[in-house]
Amino acid sequence: MAKKTFVEIQKQIEQLQREADQLRKQEADEVLARIKEAIAVYGFTAVDLGVGRAAAPRGLRKVKAPKRGGKSVGKASGSAPKYRDQDGNVWSGRGPRPGWFKAALEAGKSADDFLV
Repeated sequence: MAKKTFVEIQKQIEQLQREADQLRKQEADEVLARIKEAIAVYGFTAVDLGVGRAAAPRGLRKVKAPKRGGKSVGKASGSAPKYRDQDGNVWSGRGPRPGWFKAALEAGKSADDFLV
């Protein structure tokens, strides 16, 4: 068997690296598609996935503390939950429908099933 030169081995390494990069991209695209499907079905948020800022439980927002001098800043932001599922997910009925709500409707449930 003939010895390979350094240049020949470098070319092989480069070819194998291109193949590896292509396979990694293909596999990553497939994994990302499965993740997006799970997010849509289960209504995961960035916080659930560990990539967002920690926040209050779903549907609850903090009330701003009053300013010094006793003046009130105002009432709590957001609306009271109008819909709730058995997992504790809530939605006020305002804004876009959350993933968990859309998934339940697609599964045959009605909005009335989740009224608070």
